[in-house]
Amino acid sequence: MDRRLLRYLSLVLFALAVVLPTGVSAQSTSLPSRENDEGSVMVTVTPLALSKAADAWRFEVQLNTHVAPLTEDMAAVATLSGDRGHDERPLAWKGDPPGGHHRKGILVFKPISPTPWSVTLHIGQVGGVPERSFTWTVAGP
Repeated sequence: MDRRLLRYLSLVLFALAVVLPTGVSAQSTSLPSRENDEGSVMVTVTPLALSKAADAWRFEVQLNTHVAPLTEDMAAVATLSGDRGHDERPLAWKGDPPGGHHRKGILVFKPISPTPWSVTLHIGQVGGVPERSFTWTVAGP
């Protein structure tokens, strides 16, 4: 094999090893945000960590309104379900306390095992809306 080709291949392999994350599926780092603007509250949810290797699954949640204070206990009004019907309550809400018109934080869940094809985050009773659902595909075929 030509030395230049060998050197080139070595550089490509090194670059791939440095650039590509290990132990994390590409999908878990690039899942899109989902929005729901029913009622008087805009809720935006962005998955932050949904890989098999993650110690916890995290979702960034933003709530915005100009009507009434946001007083919900986010850990009490949220659940996570897989496509097999498994429901998880959050381990924690790490974010703004109840009150105000703008809140942001992270809902932390125990990973669902085995990893489902899709997950749905349910948030109930925010802004008078009985339930808002946000769904992502997390496992490929």
